[in-house]
Amino acid sequence: MRELSGRLITALVSCLVLAVVFGYVALSIGNGSIVQFDTTIIHFVQGAEAPWLTEVMKVFTTIGSTKAVIAISAITMGLLLYFRQKAQTILFLIVIGGTAALNFVLKLFFQRTRPDLNRLIEISGYSFPSGHTMMATSLYIILAFILWRNARKPGRILYVISAIFMISMICISRIYLGVHYPSDIVGGISASTFWLLISTSVYSIFMNNRQANSHLSVR
Repeated sequence: MRELSGRLITALVSCLVLAVVFGYVALSIGNGSIVQFDTTIIHFVQGAEAPWLTEVMKVFTTIGSTKAVIAISAITMGLLLYFRQKAQTILFLIVIGGTAALNFVLKLFFQRTRPDLNRLIEISGYSFPSGHTMMATSLYIILAFILWRNARKPGRILYVISAIFMISMICISRIYLGVHYPSDIVGGISASTFWLLISTSVYSIFMNNRQANSHLSVR
């Protein structure tokens, strides 16, 4: 119980920090003070442009697309239901569905136009926060979370490293291809991680209570 309380306090503090980060980025976009930050990183990332790298980045940005996320999500939920992991299926659906809804609302609220610096692909819609970033962060972290809970210890670190790699490459691809500002990426990571922490914390409380009730019923 103490361990759970400690994790919840950590999650709460982390949520507050993420909210502050998101708020700061949003305010900085509004007053224009983040322009130098965005421009510096864009020039650095796009300075590595090469034909082969462009193709690699297009692959990663495709992996982070709506169609790919839907396909991966459908397969994941199918497997979870097959192995009778109903609670984890609901958690996964809430995380992914909630992230998509949150991104939709935030984009409509801020209505930031996309950058127009060396854009290598064409795309419509608003820029802040990055939808690819939010969905990739939520998808790969919740996959790592579920695998961590179900898999044996030797393979756990691999799931975490894989999640970080996929999120990083998808985020970088959006800057490289010229369709997002770096601040869109920071905002996206902050918003999706905020939602992830809330969802997994509620899930942990639910599972802990269910386990405690099962022990009481056995007694």
